[in-house]
Amino acid sequence: MVIGMKEINFGEIRIKLEDIRKAQNISINKLAFRAELQRSQVRSYCNNTVQRLDTAVLARLCYALDCKITDLIEYIPPNND
Repeated sequence: MVIGMKEINFGEIRIKLEDIRKAQNISINKLAFRAELQRSQVRSYCNNTVQRLDTAVLARLCYALDCKITDLIEYIPPNND
């Protein structure tokens, strides 16, 4: 984000769905079926390419994977060197 002439780094949100999916040995197809989501939607969450997080989608993923929201997403603070 740019404020005036100074760029500010607020950090980032990382979606850890791919890590959880692999740890549970579940395919994208199976996860999409369990969560009642489209494969392309699950894939975009796995690849961290979603632009806006949808709380309904996150709830479905947590339910399907039997995990907590804190297992699924993390905040990575900025590295202000």
